[in-house]
Amino acid sequence: MNIEQARFNMVEQQIRPWDVLDTDVLELLSVVKRENFVPAAYKNLAFVDTEIPLAGGEAMFTPKLEARILQDVGLKKHENVLEIGTGSGYMAALLAHRGRHVTTVEISPELKAQAEKTLAENGVTNVTVELGNGAQGWANGAPFDVIVISGALPVLPEAFLQQVKVGGRILAIIGEAPVMSAHLITRVSEAGYDTVKLFETSTKPLKDAVTPSQFTF
Repeated sequence: MNIEQARFNMVEQQIRPWDVLDTDVLELLSVVKRENFVPAAYKNLAFVDTEIPLAGGEAMFTPKLEARILQDVGLKKHENVLEIGTGSGYMAALLAHRGRHVTTVEISPELKAQAEKTLAENGVTNVTVELGNGAQGWANGAPFDVIVISGALPVLPEAFLQQVKVGGRILAIIGEAPVMSAHLITRVSEAGYDTVKLFETSTKPLKDAVTPSQFTF
């Protein structure tokens, strides 16, 4: 396989047609090598429009979803990011190249260890991988400028709203299969939030995500 041709085809055939037109994002996809983060057994699928399996039943987002999230969250160089659901570490690496520092939380010790190893091997030094359950937020280091949740949630827990700075954004995929949508929630004041529905999609739920029936009022 000609890797660079496959990467070019991924961008031109999957990512651009999905309204990812930010040249900085598109160029970054050539800088951060996706194939380095894909499990060895699935290297041949590194540039395919599919969710690549990871240990413990987890999966990488499709390339177009990763790129669209990266574009739509509008990360700036000075901003600190919280990512929930490290997985392979690829999304954290992309975010790290765009922002100041990324704290990424992974519930699986196996995935955490692998992600740390892969990030180090790829020279990514501004990411901290934390072991824990971030399904209801992550207080350590809060508030953050940007929160990216790498897995679908039936509803967005209140804690996330409190853990983003005023002027900060949360990008979350909300809903239950087959009806899910990506939302960008901007904290416009101490108590005010502006929510924009970005696009419809479908992906794996975040492990241990709280269901509506588990909320107490």
